[in-house]
Amino acid sequence: MQKTLLIKALIVFGLMLLIGLPLLMIQETIKERMQFRQEAVDSIAADSVREQTIIGPILVIPYVEQYDERVEIAADKDQKSSVPARTEVQRRVMQRRLLVYPNNLLQTGTIDTDRRYRGIHQVLVYSGQHAFKGDFTVPGLEQLPRKTPEARIAVGQPFIALSIEDVRGIRNIPKIDWGGRQIEFEQGTNLFAFRSGLHAPLGAMPLVAAQQVKFSFDLGLSGIERQHFVPVAKNNQVSMKSNWPHPQFGGRFLPSPKYRQINAQGFQVEWDISSLASNAQTQLSSIEGEFKVPDSAPLGQVDRFSVGFIEPVNVYSQSDRATKYGLLFVALTFAAFFIFEILKSLPIHPVQYLLVGLALVIFFLLLVSLAEHIAFWMAYVIASAACIVLTSFYLTYVLRSAGRAIGFGVALTALYGALYGLLNSENNALIMGSILLFAVLAAVMVVTRKVDWYQVGKGVAVSPAKAHD
Repeated sequence: MQKTLLIKALIVFGLMLLIGLPLLMIQETIKERMQFRQEAVDSIAADSVREQTIIGPILVIPYVEQYDERVEIAADKDQKSSVPARTEVQRRVMQRRLLVYPNNLLQTGTIDTDRRYRGIHQVLVYSGQHAFKGDFTVPGLEQLPRKTPEARIAVGQPFIALSIEDVRGIRNIPKIDWGGRQIEFEQGTNLFAFRSGLHAPLGAMPLVAAQQVKFSFDLGLSGIERQHFVPVAKNNQVSMKSNWPHPQFGGRFLPSPKYRQINAQGFQVEWDISSLASNAQTQLSSIEGEFKVPDSAPLGQVDRFSVGFIEPVNVYSQSDRATKYGLLFVALTFAAFFIFEILKSLPIHPVQYLLVGLALVIFFLLLVSLAEHIAFWMAYVIASAACIVLTSFYLTYVLRSAGRAIGFGVALTALYGALYGLLNSENNALIMGSILLFAVLAAVMVVTRKVDWYQVGKGVAVSPAKAHD
C-alpha cells in the first residue's frame, strides 16, 4: 500500500542525511589541510621574508620651534582673594616634523617568481628590481608650519624615509641621487609609526627659499606572494612587469585598462594615481602625527594597491567547493534508484543505497588527497573514474543487469562532468547549477509521467518471492 511507499521514501531520505555526516568530516579535513598550507606559508615567511609594502620616498624635515606664550598665573590660596591673578611670558620649545611628499613619482619594477616548498606544499616567492625617480618641492623656512608668526625656527637634519615592511627582503644597499649628490641609505626609517625600512640623511639644508629637487634610486626587494604599494606622491605612475602569468590585483586601485597586458609569458601593467583619488598623504601624516608617537603602524588604514603572485587554482578551495555539491550527488543518485524501483519493481536494499552513497562520498576524499600531489584536473579524472568504475561494477549485481549498470555509469559520468564545469566556471556556477537541476527534474517528470502513484506502493518493497505469489 501507500504506507509501504512512504516508509521506503523516509528510509531513503534518512540514509541521504546519514551520508551527510562523512561529507561534513571530509569538509573539515579539507579545512585542516588548508590550515596546514597556511602554516607552510607562515613558516617560509618566518624563515625568509614576508609580504612587502613600500611606502615612500618621503622627505622628512625635523625642526625646533621656539615661541613666547603669555600665561595667566593664579594667586596663591593662602593669599587674600583680593589679590588679582598675574600673567607672565613663558618660552615654549616644540619638536616638530614636516612630511613632504613627492610631486611626481615614477616607479618601474621587474619581478621574477620562484617556488619554495614545505613538505608537499609550495609557495610562490618573488624577487623584484625597482627604479624610483621623481621630484620634491623643498619648502623655504617661512613655509614651515609654526604656532605663531614670530616663532623662531631651528631646522634639524632632513632625511628621506622609505618604509619597507620586511627589511630582510632588501637585496642591495641603495644610493639615492639627490639633486646630483649620491647618498647611501641607512637602516631604519627614523619615522615614528613606520619604523621598518631605510633612510637617507641629506645633511644640513638652509631652506632659504622653496626649491625643486630631483631624485632617483634603485631598490632590489624580495617577498612572498604579494607586493603592496602606497601612492604617496601628487602624481604616481607605477609600471610593473613579471614572468608570472596569473597575477591577482587588489587594494583600492586597479591597473589602467589600456596599459594592462597579461598572457602566458607574464604580465605588464601600469597604475596612474593622483592624490585627488587617494587619501594616502592625509592618512600617513595623521598616523605619523606631529605630537604623538603611535605604538604600531596600522598599514590597513592606508590607501594602497597590490599585485599577488598566487597559484590560479587552489586545490583546497576547489575541493571545498566540490564537496558542497556532494549531498546533491547523493540525492540525485538515490532518486534515480528510487525511480528505478518504481518502474522496474526491483527492490534495492537500504544497505545497497548506503554503500553506493559512500562510494560517491569517497570521491571527494580521493580528490583532495590526489590534488596535493598532481594537477587538479588529473586528480579529478582519476578520482571520478575510480568511483564510476566501482559503482558500475557493484550495480551490475544490484540491478541484475550489466546494461542497467552501464547506464547508471554513463549518468554518473555526465554528473561528474557537470560538476567539473561548475568548478571551472565560478562566475557562471549559479546558472549552470540551476540548469542542471531543471534538467534532472524534467527528466524525472518525463520518465514518470505515466506512473500510477496510487498503485506503485503495493509493490515497491515487495520481495521477488512475494511478488511471484
